[in-house]
Parts: sequence; C-alpha cells; structure tokens
Amino acid sequence: MQRRSRGINTGLILLLSQIFNVGINNIPPVTLATLALNIWFFLNPQKPLYSSCLSVEKCCQQKDWQRLLLSPLHHANDWHLYFNMASMLWKGIHLERRLGSRWFALVITTFSILTGVVYLLLQFAVAEFMDEPDFKRSCAVGFSGVLFALKVLNNHYCPGGFVNILGFPVPNRFACWVELVAIHLFSPGTSFAGHLAGILVGLMYTQGPLKKMMEACAGGFSSNVGYPGQQYYFNSSGNSPQSIPCIFRKPLHTLRC
Repeated sequence: MQRRSRGINTGLILLLSQIFNVGINNIPPVTLATLALNIWFFLNPQKPLYSSCLSVEKCCQQKDWQRLLLSPLHHANDWHLYFNMASMLWKGIHLERRLGSRWFALVITTFSILTGVVYLLLQFAVAEFMDEPDFKRSCAVGFSGVLFALKVLNNHYCPGGFVNILGFPVPNRFACWVELVAIHLFSPGTSFAGHLAGILVGLMYTQGPLKKMMEACAGGFSSNVGYPGQQYYFNSSGNSPQSIPCIFRKPLHTLRC
C-alpha cells in the first residue's frame, strides 16, 4: 500500500516533538493511546484513503460500514495529522483529567462513530433537499469532527472567557460556530457538514440525551463530576492550536491524497 506522502514528514516530526516536549508521562493514557493510534494508522494505513473515507454512497448504498471506524483514524498527509493531533493533545489532557480515563475512552469512541453517522445524515438530507447527488459521493476523512465535539464539551465545562479566532476575541460559547464558518470561508475543500456534525454531537451530549444514554449503557461507571484522584501536569506553555479542517468535500474520483 502506498504512503500518502513522500519524503520527510515534517508535520509528523513536529507532532512527536510536541508530544515529547509535553512529556509522555504527563499525557493521560486514553489521550496518549488516541495519539498513538492515529500516528500508527498514518504510518501503516490499512487501506488507501479512497477506501477508508466516509460517504453516503459507500456506506449506505454499498454497505461498507467499516468506513465509520476507519475514516476518523486516517489523515490525508502529515500536516493534516499534525494539526488534528496537536489539538487532540491539549483537549485530551484537560477533558480526560476532568472526566476520568474510562469515561473519556467511552466519549472518544462514541463521538468517533456518532459524528460519522450524523455526517451521513446531513449529507443525505442536503442531497435530497437540493436534488444534488454529488453530496452522496462527497467523501470525508480525519479527526476534526470529533475535535469539534470535544470543543463543545470543553466549552461546556469551562464557560466564560474568550478565544482568539482570526485576531478577534470570541466568547467561548460561540467559538465553535464562529470557527465552523471561518474554516468554511477560508479553507476551500473542507466539509461544512463534517464539522457541523461534530458540533451537533457535542450538543447532543451537553444539552441532549446522549450523556444519559451512555451512562445507562455503561452501567457500572459514569463521568466524574470533578477531577479524578490522579492528576496530570504539563510543563509546556502556550495556547492550544485550533483544529484544522479535516474533511474533503470532493467526489471520490477527484479526491486528492
């Protein structure tokens, strides 16, 4: 199987440098495992990108449901991987400390699958409403949908304050929506539906029934109200990067890897 990029993977090197700068011992286990899994799939892709991306045509019409599991773990190139995983590093450290590792693992797993499902529903609805079949062939890869869902979660637990987006201070509660529009306007080729799916999944957890459903299914444990006993500290400073646009809005035959 061919690699998605050739030569020196500068983005991967920067990501590994950032991880070691933070310190592996300072990264909670589920966050570290998520980073390692995405890096492993980047270096050892199970399928070519066009066989792992998510679309209505491939999933719903051709019944290739394994793409729901593969698409969040595959990235188009090393920079795509770097920006998504750098964002995951910071979000994961803060959220896993608050929720506890077992619950955070369930959150990551649920968000990864559910974001893909919501993306398919949005693409199908738009295709039917606009009578535009290309939306059913639009194929998506990357972890950004999950990152948008985690951003909603993080803002829910840390209300107030501002985040800088394109040089403008934006209240935390509106940051996801502003970033959604900004990415769509300034990064052609990204999927509005993919990022919107992540925001909707995050809202289903914070404002809807998703959290209670997860607690009912989990049975033996639930999310922590405060911080768990074990604390993780990190010795690095700076702001967390914003999540990079992750998803391609191109028909399969024009997808660039």
